[in-house]
Amino acid sequence: MTKELWLNLPVKDLTRSREFFSKLGFTFHPRHEGSDQMAGLVIGDQKVLVMLVPEATFRGYTGQEIADTSQGTEVLFSINAASREEVDELVRKAEEAGGHVFGRPKPAGAGWMYGAGFADPDGHRWNVLYMDMDQMPTR
Repeated sequence: MTKELWLNLPVKDLTRSREFFSKLGFTFHPRHEGSDQMAGLVIGDQKVLVMLVPEATFRGYTGQEIADTSQGTEVLFSINAASREEVDELVRKAEEAGGHVFGRPKPAGAGWMYGAGFADPDGHRWNVLYMDMDQMPTR
């Protein structure tokens, strides 16, 4: 039944968003190459698409105003990393590309997790986690 999952995310400046995520090392689906109406940010091995959509187009889809990310968080995107070093690297790249780090890399979950958080230029929040499953407590 379900073949793909697309998450639609409003952005103020599609070109700026493409540049930001490219600097983090993400790729874009070729289906929307050259489009000024959307860009398909490819996430993970399952190739989930986060569709970056200009705010005016997004409002047309939803018929509603867009959440003000300076006042609240509408969603938290969580992505996994292969190592602690990858968490550090992604957060460093996000900051250098103009993102805001709201959570510096640090251990969590009794030490078996390591994570950080950053906001993209539109204020959408991203959580990056490395989970050492060999160290995860068992019950």
